[in-house]
Amino acid sequence: MLSSIKRFLIGRPLKSNELGEQKLTKAKALAILSSDALSSVAYGPEQILIVLITVGAAAFWYSIPIAVGVLVLLAALILSYRQIIFAYPHGGGAYVVSKQNLGKYPGLIAGGSLLVDYILTVAVSVSAGTDAITSAFPSLHPYNVLIAVLFVCFITTLNLRGVTESASILAYPVYLFVLALFIMIGVGLFHIVTGQVPEGLHTPIGTPVAGISLFLLLRAFASGSSALTGVEAISNAIPNFKDPAPNNAAKTLAAMGILLACLFTGIVFLAYYYGISPMPDVTVVSQIAETTFGRNVMYFFVQGTTALILILAANTGYSAFPLLAVNLAKDKFIPRMFTVRGDRLGYSNGIIILGVLSILLIMAFEGKTEHLIPLYAVGVFIPFTLSQTGMIVKWNREKPPGWLPKLIINSTGALISLIVTVMFFLTKFPQVWPVLVFLPLIIYLFHRIRKHYEAVADQLRLSTCEPSIPIDGNVIILPVAGITHVVENSLNYAKTLSAHQIIAVYVAFEREDEAVFEEKWAKWQPDVRLVTLYSPYRSIIQPLVKFIDTVQRKASESNFKVTVIIPQFIPRKGWHNILHNQSGLLIRTNLLYRRNVVVTTVPFHLKK
Repeated sequence: MLSSIKRFLIGRPLKSNELGEQKLTKAKALAILSSDALSSVAYGPEQILIVLITVGAAAFWYSIPIAVGVLVLLAALILSYRQIIFAYPHGGGAYVVSKQNLGKYPGLIAGGSLLVDYILTVAVSVSAGTDAITSAFPSLHPYNVLIAVLFVCFITTLNLRGVTESASILAYPVYLFVLALFIMIGVGLFHIVTGQVPEGLHTPIGTPVAGISLFLLLRAFASGSSALTGVEAISNAIPNFKDPAPNNAAKTLAAMGILLACLFTGIVFLAYYYGISPMPDVTVVSQIAETTFGRNVMYFFVQGTTALILILAANTGYSAFPLLAVNLAKDKFIPRMFTVRGDRLGYSNGIIILGVLSILLIMAFEGKTEHLIPLYAVGVFIPFTLSQTGMIVKWNREKPPGWLPKLIINSTGALISLIVTVMFFLTKFPQVWPVLVFLPLIIYLFHRIRKHYEAVADQLRLSTCEPSIPIDGNVIILPVAGITHVVENSLNYAKTLSAHQIIAVYVAFEREDEAVFEEKWAKWQPDVRLVTLYSPYRSIIQPLVKFIDTVQRKASESNFKVTVIIPQFIPRKGWHNILHNQSGLLIRTNLLYRRNVVVTTVPFHLKK
């Protein structure tokens, strides 16, 4: 039954040689890898105005030069990540660049930041999209968390079906959003050019504003730079592209940069020209759409596609998180299970873990994740800074042909990214201080996992590990609960082994039961030694384990191995297991970590 449900939700398994069919075209990759970056234009320009409004609406004209600064940073990031794509065509992005050029720990800071950021991407995006839906239908507001969790489950399932299939479905809402905003910006500019919008709605550029300061402008710039989150996702996901993967990834990155620049510039300009002020209950995009179209079909088209892309922006996390996890797992910093492909050739473990952690975050914050946005943004700008600094080191070290312009691009990007990161810490410390706690913890966890893998490899390596102690014989211990076919089956198996001795062990809770069982056993198996253990506290495990330890100590003196054979009957139906005691499971669990004790289960399958 479970297998049928899995097949229905995920689809039939794919052969390994079908991997090429799961690669993305540029059009599909642009949709699913750019959804996070493109969706941020819905709140990035608004973040600039929220800072500027603190000194008055007259300061809104500063949003234009601030937007130019954001575009300069965007250009530096796009050009930088384009260089990273060709320099590191196997993916990994900021983690690989930082590790190879700055060292292990800067690489782990970048990798850890991005892993957490992708979890935040899913939680914040889905919660924001859910808020947009429940704002339109207030009766659904009490179910915010449930709706958000259902959306995460839906997107997780879609990604488990495979990259191509999820891209085929999710591409439409993304392109509809881009179309809706381009129509809105185009109609808005047409109204301005034709004089349908009064000029008095905004303050002329260059108007002196009391109370403005460089610190405030830098703060507004840092807030507006939140529109650039997700730019790095394409460089992490190069292996998902059709061949030639680096060329296709670079073209997709350029297309994303152009779209993001156009949409961001258009929204900032319309917000300035219309004199839009940020409001607690109505977004800037909503106000622009209402001013441009009125409350007609186009207004609701813009709002609907905005809500959709805010939810689907989570898919960027699902595309980039598993591939980043693969790179970290190959370097033994996180569990190896992240390198395993699932039935549909995607990295299913990474997809599932991302979904589960995102759901936990949504539930912990009750779907109100707006306070996580600064943390979400600073989690991106730390890797931005590290990756571009890594590229600076690379160009200085290698000095390939044409390296100087590349060095200038990366230096510009690194400097601006550093300024934005510092401004986040200075102006939003109450929201971003957790990064100073969880990053060291994550790096420590990475270190412990790597240390474990190294210790395991050292102990398993034939050239370095201690020589195996020869085994001269085998003592078999057979716990028995009665005289049954299950015990008979296990005893027959034990007799086929080259055993020095077979000892059946019976744990009795009453003295009378002990005597009765000894009498029955003597008649049934007189050639097999029986040891009865009286347990006044009705514990099977404690006396049995104590006896096994005693036998093992004596056996080890003669280089004998102790094997515990556990009889177990297997019900015909899985749910029947809950009707029986799981004594065998408890015994196995207790013996598993004991040295020099081998545990073997002999199943006896029931027929009805």
